[in-house]
Amino acid sequence: KSRGQGGSLSTETAPTSAYSSPARSLGDTGITPLSPSHIVNDADPDVSEQQSFLVVVAIDFGTTSSGYAYSFTKEPECIHVMRRWEGGDPGVSNQKTPTTILLTPERKFHSFGYAARDFYHDLDPNEAKQWLYLEKFKMKLHTTGDLTMDTDLTAANGKKVKALEIFAYALQYFKEQALKELSDQAGSEFENSDVRWVITVPAIWKQPAKQFMRQAAYQAGLASPENSDQLIIALEPEAASIYCRKLRLHQMIELSGKTAVNGYSGRDTVGAGFAQAKEHIRRNRQSRTFLVENVIGEIWSELEEGDKYVVVDSGGGTVDLTVHQIRLPEGHLKELYKATGGPYGSLGVDYEFEKLLCKIFGEDFIEQFKIKRPAAWVDLMIAFESRKRAAAPDRTNPLNITLPFSFIDYYKKFRGHSVEHALRKSNVDFVKWSSQGMLRMSPDAMNALFKPTIDSIIEHLRDLFQKPEVSTVKFLFLVGGFAEAPLLQQAVQAAFGDKCRIIIPQDVGLTILKGAVLFGLDPAVIKVRRSPLTYGVGVLNRYVEGKHPPEKLLVKDGTRWCTDVFDKFISADQSVALGELVKRSYTPAKPSQLVIVINIYSSEHDNVSFITDPGVKKCGTLRLDLTGTSGVAVPARREIQTLMQFGDTEIKATAVDIATSKSVKVGIDFLNY
Repeated sequence: KSRGQGGSLSTETAPTSAYSSPARSLGDTGITPLSPSHIVNDADPDVSEQQSFLVVVAIDFGTTSSGYAYSFTKEPECIHVMRRWEGGDPGVSNQKTPTTILLTPERKFHSFGYAARDFYHDLDPNEAKQWLYLEKFKMKLHTTGDLTMDTDLTAANGKKVKALEIFAYALQYFKEQALKELSDQAGSEFENSDVRWVITVPAIWKQPAKQFMRQAAYQAGLASPENSDQLIIALEPEAASIYCRKLRLHQMIELSGKTAVNGYSGRDTVGAGFAQAKEHIRRNRQSRTFLVENVIGEIWSELEEGDKYVVVDSGGGTVDLTVHQIRLPEGHLKELYKATGGPYGSLGVDYEFEKLLCKIFGEDFIEQFKIKRPAAWVDLMIAFESRKRAAAPDRTNPLNITLPFSFIDYYKKFRGHSVEHALRKSNVDFVKWSSQGMLRMSPDAMNALFKPTIDSIIEHLRDLFQKPEVSTVKFLFLVGGFAEAPLLQQAVQAAFGDKCRIIIPQDVGLTILKGAVLFGLDPAVIKVRRSPLTYGVGVLNRYVEGKHPPEKLLVKDGTRWCTDVFDKFISADQSVALGELVKRSYTPAKPSQLVIVINIYSSEHDNVSFITDPGVKKCGTLRLDLTGTSGVAVPARREIQTLMQFGDTEIKATAVDIATSKSVKVGIDFLNY
């Protein structure tokens, strides 16, 4: 990509000192809007031509656990959840596998999920230090401010690896597993080209993280930049929303005490309803196939045009809140309010447990233990995970967490006294030592570990309910893996039960996965999204005394221009229909100019005037070379039409020279600038 700095754009080699003026044009703005600039919002006619895929496979790449599900396009009412994985955990019955990955000391992919964990665990401790084990690495994409293709992740042994490689390995693993399962089922080889892939990401992720996921998928061979339609990046709460629309009454539990559901009154619902639901799932678990009736579910049939509902997607790493509105007759969804949320997933509970251990045994010891006995640390966290799932608001008996032998042994070597002694000395009253070598936590102690995370979620919801757009919400759907936690259910119920009806799909951990499959079968169901950013291009405007800052004055061939102007295409939080085109027309500031460079910029702010404003980032360049078109009769003011098309998570920009129909296309790029 050429990036000529400063100067005019008339030719790439023009000397910068060709004219004198205070401004050095920052973004090579060599175009000016043609007035009147017309905006046309028409959906692209080509969008409708679909490739024919035999099957849709959705991958829910979660922070703590991951999985896939699929449906054959010939029988879209059947959604199949992936085969059982080898090596599940006690106390954690789950259709998904842990998001853990193991690389050999030579940094080659070794295994994923339970297999990675078990193999790593069985390695000799000295050998284990050479292997690279990674878990919960998806959060890095949320927390890294300046994500690039070169962002690193740190493995359990402290070594660094490229995030892109790890994500690509994981996606490739899912690709191979899914193709193998499909081939076994069909009795013949399934090709990647037969599959439309859907990968889910949190709605609150910034654009670079969403693009990063797509790059990783290209590297894993799920799709390619030339064939980008083969992969859809779906937003997790949207997927959940699509699935919730299909729910029948027996497939969900209602928490609010407003009306009895299935003959249960609200009071018993949390416990009894959930138990009944779990039994229902247990019976159906063997089949792994879910029938999605091609109807609108009963809950849904109560919704009218314009009704609003909130989807609260609480997973391992983040909580995502999205407000949707129904548009009849087809029941299309419209995103009403920009996705909000934050890093308040169930990982927060693990983190509180780790803080508690530091308080009892000392931070210095825990840090050392994690590095010196990484496999035992993983064991301890697995033991905690199963007890974490046993936490409930009305629990009275204590929760026992087995400490690995090497924890007890290493602590004695490290401190010179026993774990039991440390517990007696520490002033943590809720945690005792039991003679069977366990940490015994009172229910209050366990609930305290949940509190900060749950408080953050409730606080976020309160803020959301303050917004005028959200005041008249009819339903709140609680989905995602963390939604299984009775403590979270109770807190949401207590805070919002009187404002709206609170609904939890039964197989709440798989809601997103199934919704993502439905989305892949019919991507048109989501019609309107909110643009997360403001987009525009850098242009020159005629300089107006008193209106434009003097330092932006640029004199070119006797004409006075104001440089670095941000010409807005779309504002942050504006509604954008999927596939919508926004067009603008420009003309080169210098009629003889044959290489036209249009720079595209984005910002999180609404009111951007100049591309030099704080927070404005360059995210694309269109370079239109019109040399060799001199034979064509070109009007005095040459029209260059620029189009931006808003797709799933991708935005494509095109520039067309109207006189010669020469055009150039570019995808907006948040990672390489």
